Amino acid sequence: MNTMSYKGYTARVDFDERDSIFVGRVLGLRDIISFEGSTVAKLRAEFEAAINDFLRDCAERGIAPEKPASGKIMLRVPPEIHAAATVAAQACGKSLNQWATEALRDAAHV
Repeated sequence: MNTMSYKGYTARVDFDERDSIFVGRVLGLRDIISFEGSTVAKLRAEFEAAINDFLRDCAERGIAPEKPASGKIMLRVPPEIHAAATVAAQACGKSLNQWATEALRDAAHV
C-alpha cells in the first residue's frame, strides 16, 4: 500500500489508470477526505491543502478535529486467545498491553 503523511494524518494513494491521475483518501477518519493530482508533487500539495482545509473547518466550527487514533483499543477475542496471549506476555516478562503493542506494531510494519 502506498501512503503519505501530513500533520499526523495518513492517506492511501492509488493510481487511476483510466484517468491517468493519482488519487488519495485520508485513512482512519469518519469524514471522507479525498484528493487527486496528475503528478506526485501536485498530489502532495492537494493532500496538504485538504488536511489544512479540514483543520480550518474544524476550527471555524469550534470542534476538535478527529484524530486517526486515540491510543485506546478495545478488542473482543475468544477466551482461549486471551489466555494464550496473557501467557505469552508473561513468558516474555511483559504486561499484556506491552506485548500486544509490540505485536500490533510488528504486524503494522511501523
